[in-house]
Amino acid sequence: MAEKSPYHDSSYGSEDERTNSQDSRMDKETLGIKSDVEAQNRHVRAQSAATIAPEYQIPTSTKYLYLALYFGLNLTLTLYNKAVLGKFAFPWLLTTLHTTSASLGCYILMLRGHFKLSKLTTRENLVLISFSFLFTVNIAISNVSLAMVSVPFHQIMRSTCPIFTILIYRFFYGRTYSQATYISLIPVILGVGLATYGDYYFTGIGFTLTLLGVVLSAFKTVMSNRIMTGSLALPALEILLRMSPLAAVQSLLYAFATGEASAFSAWVAEGNLTPSYSSALLGNGLLAFLLNVSSFQTNKLAGALTMTVCANLKQCLTVLLGIALFDVTVGVWNGAGMLVTLLGAAIYSKVELDSKGKKAEATNAKDLRSNADATPRMS
Repeated sequence: MAEKSPYHDSSYGSEDERTNSQDSRMDKETLGIKSDVEAQNRHVRAQSAATIAPEYQIPTSTKYLYLALYFGLNLTLTLYNKAVLGKFAFPWLLTTLHTTSASLGCYILMLRGHFKLSKLTTRENLVLISFSFLFTVNIAISNVSLAMVSVPFHQIMRSTCPIFTILIYRFFYGRTYSQATYISLIPVILGVGLATYGDYYFTGIGFTLTLLGVVLSAFKTVMSNRIMTGSLALPALEILLRMSPLAAVQSLLYAFATGEASAFSAWVAEGNLTPSYSSALLGNGLLAFLLNVSSFQTNKLAGALTMTVCANLKQCLTVLLGIALFDVTVGVWNGAGMLVTLLGAAIYSKVELDSKGKKAEATNAKDLRSNADATPRMS
């Protein structure tokens, strides 16, 4: 039997054992470095995603699908009101019907488990209450200003909503768009001006109220988007459920304050509210609910600026459908304006697609640089 060396200490193990131990420590260190690199890469990717606007992170096909649905429902409701509810001259009560329908529809979907209510702080609840007031006041100012300006003037003023949306993002959120995006908006706005060209008439107070309505509309669109994509990150259905009952109550109070409720009572007493007309009103409420859900979800996915561009495009499409279905007569300038608006919308879509691609390329390049910097170099 071999004798142990007097210089051998068993506490240190054999040479093979020491080698295995060293290899094990190196493996653990390597794994630790890899874990740190992976964690750093995840952090970089999260930071990159945070610097990109939410609408640029949505697949293009998804955005187009929701935009098509929004357009379809919007035009359907407009034509429905024109063809079926043309004699229902009670805008505040109609708004009450729409917001009540949204409240009931969202509540039913919540009971069926499609979403759950989030636990909000007092400040967050105040934000939603303020949003409901903004929603109602925007409608009020729009209705009042319509009595003081001509319809063509009102429409051309509303077409400037994309400008105010850009300004709100610039001054309140520090967000800018590419120069190509700004240029693409010019034909969209000018096209609507030509498409709605007509008898421009306005009073001083009418101009002021119309301009205020445009600014409030832009604020409403931006605020809707921020509530769904910012720190609150509430789903569209929850926002509607929380906001709609408040807006319904406010609209009903305004109907009483303006005498509209009394006029409606007299209208009903004359026998105008027949069972068929009641069914038409219920159908209108259902369409409005679907449109509200679609509008909020599309705003979340496509962005506030895109929604204002869609509103301009919708004005031209409404005129086109009016020509086809209701024998509306338009002039050469009106027709040219529609073509310019459609061309502008196509240019805007192309620019936004290019912007999304450039932002994705920039993010990938940043990730590659971060990976290269974080990769451990073995000496």
